[in-house]
Amino acid sequence: MDNILNNYKATRNIWRSILYSLPMLLITLVLMSGGDLNFKGHAELYAFTITFIFLNTCFFLMHYKGKTDLYRSVVFIVFAIFLSFSFITNMFEYRGAMTFNQADIIECNVPFCHLVIPMMIVPAALTESIIFPGSILNGFANISTMLVLWGVATIVMGRGFCSWGCFYGGWDDGFSRLIKKPVIKRIDTIWRWMPFAVLFVVVISASLTLVPTYCDWICPFKAVTEFEAVTSAESAIKAVIFFSLFAMLVIILPLLTKKRTQCTSLCPLGALNSLSNKISAFTVKIDTKRCTMCMKCVKTCKLSALTPDDVKAGRASLLCSKCGQCIDTCRQGAIQFSIRGFEAGKLIDLSRNLFIFISFLFMAIFASGSIQNGLSKILTLIIN
Repeated sequence: MDNILNNYKATRNIWRSILYSLPMLLITLVLMSGGDLNFKGHAELYAFTITFIFLNTCFFLMHYKGKTDLYRSVVFIVFAIFLSFSFITNMFEYRGAMTFNQADIIECNVPFCHLVIPMMIVPAALTESIIFPGSILNGFANISTMLVLWGVATIVMGRGFCSWGCFYGGWDDGFSRLIKKPVIKRIDTIWRWMPFAVLFVVVISASLTLVPTYCDWICPFKAVTEFEAVTSAESAIKAVIFFSLFAMLVIILPLLTKKRTQCTSLCPLGALNSLSNKISAFTVKIDTKRCTMCMKCVKTCKLSALTPDDVKAGRASLLCSKCGQCIDTCRQGAIQFSIRGFEAGKLIDLSRNLFIFISFLFMAIFASGSIQNGLSKILTLIIN
């Protein structure tokens, strides 16, 4: 009798997951194809098919297995790798190098990066100018499109953008998962407030100089996208800083600590997105009636967004990126995604299903093009 009941539940869960996944199948099909399924060659067709199956399989398993972070991180990491690969190869095809020069700046031929957003706000308000040498409406990664996508994602997800939409977050997320146990087990929680200091400094400096200082001097992801051509001592120093910070904050420290170190201790956009957690539609709450205070969620949080005090208070802190790892870790089911305004323990399934549908859709929008483009290039080389 128990076997029959278990089989019935498993079958019902499969069908529920299939029905839940059907809208995502249709939406991603339209978004990825643009309504046109005529491909230029076999490489494009195979790249489209692989990407489509990959994204929708991960989404289906996220619902069927009930694991959010596991399948989110797979897409997130693959997205980051293919974004850099596609970006660099595109720059080589377009410019002949992954560096830019003064002519590219003057002609506004630099693809817009979302990390510059915090530095644009004050200069745009005071001087009615945009301090980034990119195109407003045209071309790859134009400013208007990126601002709209980031703005909508941030209002809906808050700092969830940092775990579901950020182009680069998959790098330190990926390296933080390569070893089973951390070598450095204790990190002072004061470091999680460092991005707010960085945010303050770069906003002020950008306002005074009308130059995006974070991007110009300390962004580690310049190492896997583009940076200023080394033509002087100053540009050489900048290149050394970019690659050194990438090695330390994106590779070495995440490996040693199992934390997303760059996101936790440096990124100014992460700090700005944290503030939006106050108004976003979804939150992460802790049902204190179920919680046994085991603190596994605190240990596993990759952004150090949970402390024992947060657990006792029944909510994640302002720094939560809604990755879902604490939810996956909690054996008591005490931590849940929640729609703002509802108590912990209310509408658990509805809240989770709504959140991961919207968040995964945003991630699919950002990721699909990069993955398709990268796969198409690789497959073209193999086929040819």
